[in-house]
Amino acid sequence: MKIVPALFLASVMLILFSSVVIAADFGWVGDFNRQAQADPSGFQKKLAARFQMEDAQISAVLHDVPKPSSAYIVLRLGEISRQPLDRVVAEYKFCNRKGWSVMAKRLDINPGSKEFQALKNGQDLYDRD
Repeated sequence: MKIVPALFLASVMLILFSSVVIAADFGWVGDFNRQAQADPSGFQKKLAARFQMEDAQISAVLHDVPKPSSAYIVLRLGEISRQPLDRVVAEYKFCNRKGWSVMAKRLDINPGSKEFQALKNGQDLYDRD
């Protein structure tokens, strides 16, 4: 019977550790979200200019995801994969709790690719200070 509490504890630690590792992969999102939330209309304009999309398309993506960084990552994954935006958003809705690497794979992006690794390490919408 002592094995059950040990397995439970191990499971909890594994979940907590994996959450920290996942967050570390995209360590830039916290600052990115703060900057975007400080100027929502400016953020939307930056996204529209960066991804050469109309405001309505950007608004739709921002409505479909919980955070500004998620919108940026969705748009960037669409750009990398050359998939239509509606497919990328559908994959986000399907994979949003499974991680960005799972979503990348489903969009035929190798998570080890140079483009995906660059996305994990940073973004190009805001200059890092």
